[in-house]
Amino acid sequence: MRLKGAKQVHYDSGPNMTPLVDVVMVILIFLMLAGSFGGAEHYLVSGVPVTQTGAGGNSDKKDFDEPVEIRVDSPVPDRFIARVGDQNISDQDTLNAKMMQLRQKLEAAGTKRERAQIVISPGRNVKFKHLIAVFEAAIRPDKDADGNKLADEGAAFTKVSFATSH
Repeated sequence: MRLKGAKQVHYDSGPNMTPLVDVVMVILIFLMLAGSFGGAEHYLVSGVPVTQTGAGGNSDKKDFDEPVEIRVDSPVPDRFIARVGDQNISDQDTLNAKMMQLRQKLEAAGTKRERAQIVISPGRNVKFKHLIAVFEAAIRPDKDADGNKLADEGAAFTKVSFATSH
């Protein structure tokens, strides 16, 4: 007994649309996610001071922090050299005194201590303990908890940051 349906002509219903729909959905999801992330960040954050120039601008206005870079190198493993301006300092006591001089120099120039930004820039082979020594010299307090001046007062800078190695 032969089946008559086996010999009937099968008409092709066209191309398979399932892979196309899958690809379109993946692209749609990607574009939705990328669009929502791009909209959250409207402006780039920058540390560059905002200045106004032209007819309504005031170029004498100083509304940004004064950066002071301290470079720390380590020529031998147990010592460090901190370069503050044009001076090289290799011991903690001299560094503490130099930080006080730096604070006094900035205050004499009209820059408040709160507006000065100390940037510690380590060298390639500087040990962490040397960076901490420079950091502690920069934030060393000038007053005790009661507000009394200390005998060996420090620079007491409030904005101290670290840069990448130079």
